[in-house]
Amino acid sequence: MPLFENKYRPPLLFRNGHFSTVFASGLRRITNLKQYRTQLPTPDGDILDLDWSDAPTKTDKLAIIIHGLEGGSIRPYMKGSARAFNQNNIDVVCLNLRGCGGHTNKLYTSYHSGRSDDLKTVVESIITKYRYQHIYLNGFSLGANIILKYLGEQDYPSQVKAAVAVSAPCDLYGTMLELHKPKNSIYAYRFKKTLIHKLKEKQKQFPDHIDLASIYSIKTLKDFDDVYTSKAHGFIDAEDYYRKSSSLQYLKDIKIPTLILNALNDSFLSPSCYPQGIAKNHPNLYLETPKYGGHVGFFRYGGTYYSEQRAIEFIQDLQ
Repeated sequence: MPLFENKYRPPLLFRNGHFSTVFASGLRRITNLKQYRTQLPTPDGDILDLDWSDAPTKTDKLAIIIHGLEGGSIRPYMKGSARAFNQNNIDVVCLNLRGCGGHTNKLYTSYHSGRSDDLKTVVESIITKYRYQHIYLNGFSLGANIILKYLGEQDYPSQVKAAVAVSAPCDLYGTMLELHKPKNSIYAYRFKKTLIHKLKEKQKQFPDHIDLASIYSIKTLKDFDDVYTSKAHGFIDAEDYYRKSSSLQYLKDIKIPTLILNALNDSFLSPSCYPQGIAKNHPNLYLETPKYGGHVGFFRYGGTYYSEQRAIEFIQDLQ
């Protein structure tokens, strides 16, 4: 499909990628959203926390939203997107990936950038239990990669109609290299801090699986993926995990209309995360690369951010 022409022009201060990223993540407030939680058992004996919010009137449309690394349904971008969908008469379920719902998950394994089986479990459960005939997927950062991989690696129910991937790290190795650069040191430090905290809790649960010395050896995010992510989830090492979990290799097989919205001033994304060549020749893949937006930023006056507006517009244009 032709690449989208972009007209997003935020206020001057928000044209700085870092400011846009930090403001949207830490300073935005979403108060007018009512959510309720259900829990979904997984086939391997774990639990997924699902936070729902309803449209004002009965609908057969549902959006499934997935957060980024160390995020959850409480993050402003999740709540903002849920509110936008609800206001357009679409019910929402925010999927908290394993260990991201406010408590430690049951198993030694957890979530990671390529773990799409939990999304499959959620989709199939919803179709079995509920009335929804139009299901839309909306992912942010790590969650965007999961959705893109899910759509390209397998068949899925006909009720899944479209997807929007925001700030998608399509090439995980390239993204890892960017996160380890000085420009992203603050973000990398915060991610590593929370990940190690969770890993220490896992060590208490499963002392035979990992020791404290291994945890204390972790100095970088790649170290974390070498020590825990790869080993716990059946990969050889971090690079094997990045290679097999990157959605870039799956994009060509996506069968439903899918929008990737990646800002050019996103400091997390490598050049390989902007798949222009694939999108130009793809019947279902749409790529929009605004000059501004940062990483999951996209500030816009009026309460609804640009990424939320584009997700609604993209879905509505298909109807």
